[in-house]
Amino acid sequence: MSDASSSSSNVTKRHTIEVAQQTVQYDPQDKTLLNSLEKANIEVHYHCRDGFCGACRVTLLTGKICYPNGEPLAFVGENEILPCCCIPVSDVSLSID
Repeated sequence: MSDASSSSSNVTKRHTIEVAQQTVQYDPQDKTLLNSLEKANIEVHYHCRDGFCGACRVTLLTGKICYPNGEPLAFVGENEILPCCCIPVSDVSLSID
């Protein structure tokens, strides 16, 4: 199973997000990983919120995510995810450039 899983199991659980030497909680009410990061004042550049542009691309170091509305249309490289349209299905660790 790849790290960017399309499975929707465990999507309603609260998972931890480690990024920039911080640990924050993903709350399913946030709807996307990007919303959780913004709520924690972690800056992620973005231009849309639908997986079209790819500007919010971050590196998934560990953990699994899913895209509940289907795979994004923007190009996503190996170990990259688009937080604007994904949710964690496990605890995750991210690198934001």
